[in-house]
Amino acid sequence: MTVQVLVVGGGITGLVAADRLVERLGGEAVLLVESAPRLGGKIQTRHRHGFVLEGGPDCFLATKPGGMALCRHLGIADRVVGTNPDLRRSFVKREGRLHPLPDGLTGLVPSRITPLLTTPLLSLKGRLRAGLELLVPRGRQEEPESVAGFARRRFGSEAWNYLIEPLLSGIYAGAGDQLSLDATFPQLAAMEASHGSLLRSMLWARSAGPARNTSPTGFVTLPGGLGELVDQLTARLPGQSIRLGVRALRVAGIPGGPYRVALSDGSEVEAESVVAATPAFATGAMLGSLDPALAAVLNEIPFVSTATVSLAFPRSAVPRPLQGYGYLSPRVEGGQIVACTWTSNKFPGRVPPDAVLVRAFVGRAGQQSVVDEPDDLLIELVRDELAMLHGIRAHPTLTWVARWPRGMPQYTLGHEARLARIEGRLADWPGLLLAGNSYRGVGIPDCVLSGWAAAEAALAMVVAT
Repeated sequence: MTVQVLVVGGGITGLVAADRLVERLGGEAVLLVESAPRLGGKIQTRHRHGFVLEGGPDCFLATKPGGMALCRHLGIADRVVGTNPDLRRSFVKREGRLHPLPDGLTGLVPSRITPLLTTPLLSLKGRLRAGLELLVPRGRQEEPESVAGFARRRFGSEAWNYLIEPLLSGIYAGAGDQLSLDATFPQLAAMEASHGSLLRSMLWARSAGPARNTSPTGFVTLPGGLGELVDQLTARLPGQSIRLGVRALRVAGIPGGPYRVALSDGSEVEAESVVAATPAFATGAMLGSLDPALAAVLNEIPFVSTATVSLAFPRSAVPRPLQGYGYLSPRVEGGQIVACTWTSNKFPGRVPPDAVLVRAFVGRAGQQSVVDEPDDLLIELVRDELAMLHGIRAHPTLTWVARWPRGMPQYTLGHEARLARIEGRLADWPGLLLAGNSYRGVGIPDCVLSGWAAAEAALAMVVAT
């Protein structure tokens, strides 16, 4: 089979890339292959007995352009809904109790001094040390700095342990001492460089006044779950442009193509351009015979396994109303649960009127073995936590465990150098393009922009030839 562009991987990155390519080249010129029996990757929405369940992400950040741009492209921007404004609060577990996160957290760090200095989450000593961030001099780091090193240096160890690290784990499921500041939150280093202090930078931004913006802000989703994005994109692709349950095994060819890709069903596809929208380790396996050096660098990017555990209960089984959107569990607290979301509080219309839906996250760097435990053990782990914190002892009326083996890439120290080496190797292979959350952003908006960028590069390649 011969096509102009082969897209490997049917997660959100591959779907948006294939959509743009089909839009410009036509369905007969594009083929998307996906090893799983379904499209969507980590976006997995189920509808059961009036519940909207998410196995992977349940929302995206509206202020990052890719997600809302995709909704506008699909004509569903008017369906976007935000979190419940009446319950806008989250908590952190400390010593078996839940404490509210201080108001004004922006981009992992505090943006307001008063909530930081009065939060019961930190001791008096910890609050004072965090407030002294205003006086901490700029860093003189000759080597790349970790997120943990940066946060401890600026705000102190206690603020790192109970305020910043839980937020970081909720995003990357990673270890702060290993994650690169420049690769994960480069804006923080820029704020320190420009204003000498993150708090001072935040105060300066607030004094400039709020920017006028009529677009949605904060975390948003769609009424039927994020699976609506997958359904809309899939409906735009001709059936002959999609092959499910087929893995790309090997890529062969010469620089500039055509590339020949061997598939797991015994067939071969020849393409002028290949968009690899697969995790770095899967892409490395596919490219091992084509460019061993490129494959070796791709295999250096580590991944963490995670899982989500969704439990539904009758509202009458919850003795105390669940407050806010949920809570985060710091690494220093121990335990296997990283975070817990009260889904029935967070978004409207997700549950029947007489029900409560809870979703817990397990697995992070250094604590991945729990993901391999049986479903019933993970469910009991979450039930024990709910009984301890909220007195919920009833049996759940609905359960779902979704596992993501090696699902979260880790932008560890040296990540940007690895990206430079990858780009250096790719320069020898025009038309071979890598996209997805392994490289420059793990969220849905990042993946959308990555997929579109790869599609545009593929288009430039095939049009030129």
